[in-house]
Amino acid sequence: MQVFFQKHKPYFLSILELSWPIIIGQLGIVLMGVADTLMIGKIDATNLAAAGLANAIYYLITILGLGTLMAVSPLIAKAKAENNLEECINYFKAAVLVALTLFVFIYGVNDVLSNNLDWFKQDDNVKPLAKEFLTLLNFSTLPLLLFLAVKQFSDGLSITRPAAVITVIALAINILINYAFIYGNWGMPALGLVGAGWATIIARVFMFVTMLIYVLTHKQYKPYLIKTQAKIKAQYLAILKVGLPSGFQYFFEVGAFATAAIIIGWIGKSEQAAHTLAINLASLTYMVATGISAGTGIAVGDAFGRKNRTDMVFAGKSGIMLGGIFMGLCAILFTVFNQFIVETSVNDKEVQQITAGLLFIAAMFQLSDGVQAVSLGALRGLSDTKIPTVITIIAYWVIGIPVGYYMAFSLDLGLYGIWYGLSIGLTFSAVLLCIRFVKEAKTMNLN
Repeated sequence: MQVFFQKHKPYFLSILELSWPIIIGQLGIVLMGVADTLMIGKIDATNLAAAGLANAIYYLITILGLGTLMAVSPLIAKAKAENNLEECINYFKAAVLVALTLFVFIYGVNDVLSNNLDWFKQDDNVKPLAKEFLTLLNFSTLPLLLFLAVKQFSDGLSITRPAAVITVIALAINILINYAFIYGNWGMPALGLVGAGWATIIARVFMFVTMLIYVLTHKQYKPYLIKTQAKIKAQYLAILKVGLPSGFQYFFEVGAFATAAIIIGWIGKSEQAAHTLAINLASLTYMVATGISAGTGIAVGDAFGRKNRTDMVFAGKSGIMLGGIFMGLCAILFTVFNQFIVETSVNDKEVQQITAGLLFIAAMFQLSDGVQAVSLGALRGLSDTKIPTVITIIAYWVIGIPVGYYMAFSLDLGLYGIWYGLSIGLTFSAVLLCIRFVKEAKTMNLN
């Protein structure tokens, strides 16, 4: 065991050094949604269900953009390892262009969906509130994508702390504006769910503007902000080639959970509210796993650029182990502090009872969720995204959702059946993606 730890120790430390600021940044972004959910949950179950429906639909489409842009940092890390400064700045420019392209698509689709919520057969009291909130979320997409494009450039250069600090400040801004606009404090009008939407827009604009100013003015980035006459078409296409499959990986996973939210909405308003709360709590641990995933992808991409197979293998395996260890600890916390978490998150007794059961299931799939998330990051570092995308499709849409639907309605397990099905899909994904990384890292041609 000691020999094993000594071999992996430098990789553990390197990935943790890269990952912890990314984790803070990831948590900051998700905590904005969690803060919205918890603060809205204090109003009533109808508003909470509306927030859940709007977020499910919004992230179903928007995650395609977020996942696509996550391919930028490993590509920049590889270019940096090759000492290709021109490639780094061209990837930065291309990332901004990709963000603008993705915004046009995402805004258009979300706009159509926000005006056709009848398609989802939800509670009549929930739909008008969800439409208002979804419309505001849609406006916040542009600053969010642009922030991520700039952040990915910084992360790829292994400068991960600025985005974390900015995101934490934005989280505080979001909470303060929520407090003012949701409840009507400090002389502001009580806007309820709409107030949370405006808070999200303001916080995301702050994130993008502040991050851009920092990158353009700070000396750390000066060696990379060089003038170049080269066209960025090759980098633009490279981001899409690696990033779109990566985006679809997240789309199929988040899409499965969004579809679950819609199906659960057919069961009842309290069930949908409980699902919204439980999935927001589980998303906190998942964001830590995706932070480790991003750090692992950068480390693997750097080793790939140096053509160092040993570092590639050990960095990937170390990241996967870190993700599994962390999520295993979270599973214990969800089990031991189940009632405390639920009772401090929502007032409605029926919603509390349902949420408690869901958190026990969430504890069961934590390990699988962590392993599959970090395995995807390691594979992105190798620019291997096509086969992993196929694996995610099978895991969530051939296994997870169909099995969950069967257990919910044929076995009369209700929303718990949906969650059991998703857990099975996550486990399938974790096993195959982990095997895929080990095989590719050991056998791929580095010439």
